[in-house]
Amino acid sequence: MSRQHQQIRDFPGKRWINLTARTAHLAGVVLFGAALLGTGNIQTGAGILFVSGLLMFAIDLWATPALIREVAGFGIVVKLALIGIAGTQPETALAVFWIVLVLSTVISHASGTFRHRRLF
Repeated sequence: MSRQHQQIRDFPGKRWINLTARTAHLAGVVLFGAALLGTGNIQTGAGILFVSGLLMFAIDLWATPALIREVAGFGIVVKLALIGIAGTQPETALAVFWIVLVLSTVISHASGTFRHRRLF
């Protein structure tokens, strides 16, 4: 069954929690990028990215549990792991930045049939 036909769970305030997490996530991207340019702290940017990304993923996973088995969900797990590595090993941050940027772009702009393809 495609994801579009599944029941998606919701709760009061979900939109505002997601909006807040997404805003924090974008701030984390800016801080992480600024740190790569020498004007910030990689661990701070990575920490904000990780926590906000994990919160958004948890909400999406609660709403649609099958997400974890799809390309899009697995991609999020990979990106969270990479950001965790960058936060604990700052020397990997530049490579992680570009890998996550490419993964994010490819997965978010791929067709729905690719993004929602079940891996297992």
